[in-house]
Amino acid sequence: MEAKLFCWPESSPVIAGMLRALLLTSLLSWADGHEGQVMLPEEKTKIRDQIVEMFDHAYGSYMKYAYPADELMPLSCKGRVRGLEPNRGDIDDSLGKFSLTLIDTLDTLVVLNKLEEFEAAVRRTVRDVRLDNDVVVSVFETNIRVLGGLLGAHVMADMLRQQGEWMQWYTDELLHMAKELGHRLLPAFNTTSGLPYPRVNLRYGVLNPLSRTGTESDTCTACAGTMILEFAALSRLSGESVFEEHARKALDVLWEKRQRGSDLVGTVINIHNGDWVRRDSGVGAGIDSYYEYLMKAYILLGDNVYLERFNTHYSAIMKYISQPPLLLNVHMHNPTVSVRSWMDSLLAFFPGLQVLRGDLKPAIETHEMLYQVTKQHKFLPEAFTTEFRVHWGQHPLRPEFAESTYYLYKATGDPYYLRVGQSIVEKLNAHARVPCGFAAVQDVRTGTHEDRMDSFFLAEMFKYLYLLFSERNQLHFDIDDYIFTTEAHLLPVSLSTSQPRCQSNDTVRLDQFTYSCPSTQTLFPNNPSFAKTIRDSYKCVCLLPCPNGCSRCGRWGIKLPLHDHSMEPVEFLRSMGISLTPLNEAALGSSGARGVRWLGVTQNSAEEEVVPLIVQLISPPFLGRTVLTAGPAKFGMDLTKQEHGVKGSIVKSSPYTACGHIENAEELGGHIALALRGDCMFAAKARRLQEAGAIGVIFIDNREGSNSAETPLFQMVGDGGSTADIAIPLVFLFSQEGALLTSALEDHQNVDVLMLPNEKRLGKMAGIPVLKTSCGIFKRSLICTDLVEISQIRGTLIGTQTNSALIVYPLYSVSLWLINLQKPLKT
Repeated sequence: MEAKLFCWPESSPVIAGMLRALLLTSLLSWADGHEGQVMLPEEKTKIRDQIVEMFDHAYGSYMKYAYPADELMPLSCKGRVRGLEPNRGDIDDSLGKFSLTLIDTLDTLVVLNKLEEFEAAVRRTVRDVRLDNDVVVSVFETNIRVLGGLLGAHVMADMLRQQGEWMQWYTDELLHMAKELGHRLLPAFNTTSGLPYPRVNLRYGVLNPLSRTGTESDTCTACAGTMILEFAALSRLSGESVFEEHARKALDVLWEKRQRGSDLVGTVINIHNGDWVRRDSGVGAGIDSYYEYLMKAYILLGDNVYLERFNTHYSAIMKYISQPPLLLNVHMHNPTVSVRSWMDSLLAFFPGLQVLRGDLKPAIETHEMLYQVTKQHKFLPEAFTTEFRVHWGQHPLRPEFAESTYYLYKATGDPYYLRVGQSIVEKLNAHARVPCGFAAVQDVRTGTHEDRMDSFFLAEMFKYLYLLFSERNQLHFDIDDYIFTTEAHLLPVSLSTSQPRCQSNDTVRLDQFTYSCPSTQTLFPNNPSFAKTIRDSYKCVCLLPCPNGCSRCGRWGIKLPLHDHSMEPVEFLRSMGISLTPLNEAALGSSGARGVRWLGVTQNSAEEEVVPLIVQLISPPFLGRTVLTAGPAKFGMDLTKQEHGVKGSIVKSSPYTACGHIENAEELGGHIALALRGDCMFAAKARRLQEAGAIGVIFIDNREGSNSAETPLFQMVGDGGSTADIAIPLVFLFSQEGALLTSALEDHQNVDVLMLPNEKRLGKMAGIPVLKTSCGIFKRSLICTDLVEISQIRGTLIGTQTNSALIVYPLYSVSLWLINLQKPLKT
């Protein structure tokens, strides 16, 4: 980075970590030993060309099979059109029938030197895209992907026009579209607090009776705090200050609502009164880009207030959340207590943000931890425990790890990060590439694919990878004249009204380097060993059993910041399967410290077992023959302790996500509610439905095609606070099993079910056995790969012995009959 662009501080002291050197998974280095070796220019060129070919495959597949749809379905080789495909819950809120992937990809074409394709894509955007569709969209996603995409593309088009060869016909059409979209997003800010509604109807706004939105009361911190870059850029490019004013007001509210004792913010906030709904605080999902935009707003706009606020938050993060190499969520009011034992993949952006601030040591530590996780699981799981086991197995081709890899290479010049980038390229080709693009990974443990290729894959992943392997003179512009938005769209730092001023900070007392602008080449001139010495201590800290090459196994002495009369961290560790025993302080020498307890730590190697539950349909015509595998919750009624389970009729919640006011409470009273996953936490849904009178809840996955045959069960977790008030039973069905249940409800208005452990289900009835076979659902058919002998049901013979390897039963006969998806579907 150039000193003229960014003000970076010197590295801060790293807080002694509660779990430092404790929970990292032991992984060996690449077998070929290439990590850290210098990469020759010829090899960099080869990898860069490979990245371009991958982009051509992904973008070409979208244009061939999906355009003008918002996204590509790479397994189906068709476009995803909202309303024509099964609803995926809040994931679909990014789809506005405005050719999302095309707009999100525009400035990537310029970065990859595809100027002819860029000019054609801009013409196509201006000609085909409409922004007045009667669609409810996410304000956050539409801002970062579509508004940011239009602005980034306008900046690139204007630059090329001024260079005199390309885009000579262009007269700010993309900027006019951006301004139109900005005005369509503004109604979301019509709240008493100034925090925006999470959703808006592109045609009717929020409060119009036709808008089908405006009932929400909560939004995430990142959703409200990730508007300033795009809205301020729009104001300064268009001359209309209203956009920047609204975005700044939202940031002001979040700043005022921070917890003054810890200087942390929560994850979810009420948009009307500013009260915190979820008080867990971290740097991952729900908060991430709020911190990012405070730092980058200072860089882009030159306003010291943003940097002062960022530095205040950053000090709190490094004090409470950062436990290098881990980044753990804490309670904003009691930040010495961690609230969960897992991390989400979105925090992978944070090392890159630390590079922008100049705090390289913790950035290197956390990035190395993330790299070790990818080496174990091929990709970063959507969430992983502090033991680096999979918590949520999905990987939707997120780019945050590649982003931080790029920033660390820029800061250190260490070829190690080129090798990390090379591994990302190789894994994408080996495990995500399909004939019609690149497919998200449904579960990193099984390698199964999901029929989605999100627009951010083209907008971000290929930018960061291409830039990682490119030299400055290989680009059509100076990349350091721009700042990346959270969606990697390019905005010029020339938008700043003044140069960054190096003066005292009125918000928090900072070290002397906070406003200085050191050059990394001055600090670390061709000295990759700086990063290597930090990384090496994290390469071979291992759990039991100890693999070859690891010596630090079994038992460690670690410092835990325990208060004299509070053992919450100990209980937290015990809940993760870690045993703690006092060590002989004499054996520790003089390394003890005041206020610190020294304990021996032994890692229990057994993984927590998830006890499967079932939902059994017992009313006619099912009579107990339809049994659906379900996952449990860590809160609510313990069904394993109920002798006969919980019985009731099922009723769909309205709204289906149960994330707002329950509109059909009278209908739900005394019944078991069906609710769709997404939009808010399981605990929040459960509380609302319990208050509405539901006697139980069956949550249904919003991820299309998920099933218990291919995806391991997991336990639903709470919201970081106490869940003792939730007393009703809760179970989780994957989408295919859930589809059978909702189909039953559509065909039979009254459906009674039992929620109970599998071993307590009702036995065989009417001489018809429970079906246990390898089956799956495909295009309204039940497909089984085992030989099946099934009795006649309702006079329809639906199964006979056959020598065929694949047996298809039409679902009009069998969809309401029994299926227990316990084995993977064979092919």
